[in-house]
Amino acid sequence: MAKYAMVINQERCMGCAACSIACKNENNVGDGKFWSHYIMETTGSFPDIRQNYISTLCNHCENPPCEAACPTTPKSMYQKADGIVMHDEEVCIGCRACENACPYGVIYYNEEEPFQRYREGEGAEVTERVGGEHFPYYNPDRAATYAGVRRANKVEKCTFCDHRVYNGEDPYCVVACPAVARTFGDLDDPDSEVSRLLAENDHFVLKPEEGTNPKVYYIKKYDVKE
Repeated sequence: MAKYAMVINQERCMGCAACSIACKNENNVGDGKFWSHYIMETTGSFPDIRQNYISTLCNHCENPPCEAACPTTPKSMYQKADGIVMHDEEVCIGCRACENACPYGVIYYNEEEPFQRYREGEGAEVTERVGGEHFPYYNPDRAATYAGVRRANKVEKCTFCDHRVYNGEDPYCVVACPAVARTFGDLDDPDSEVSRLLAENDHFVLKPEEGTNPKVYYIKKYDVKE
């Protein structure tokens, strides 16, 4: 069984947010939600100012606090044998315990139905004209393993594009990155690219003090001097 992980090369990353846009399109992510997001840090004072841009997503932790906090039986948040942490919308009761437990802030709660602007008025007319069942740019592939569009009073999060991974494809954020900054693969395979990158480079994870053992690793450094 594979143990999936992602390596993000900070030196290659341009901060263009193509990963965020691609993720929204692939996974039908609603307004104000970002399964793939970023942290932007600015340090120093003029004229010596530096920026640090860190791409973020669900870390698919080895010890996922979201799963531990989920009160449902079976768990709405659960970890698969390959390390991917999934969410079952049908089981989810919208209590937001997982969201509160996640130290990375990458679980999102839908307070209302997503894409509401395409369900009424002029937006509904646009949806009808393009023949969309849900909204004009809906991707039906997402519904293969997870709700195509998550409902109101439910949480949602990145799944490493498991619907693509199980078809032998990389997560869409990896494919869409114009700088080839992201690498996805099997940690249990010593010959995989992720294993090679981690063996050859110093690396770090976000908030290691939380003890979650994230499976999103960062190598090298994004360092822009202005």
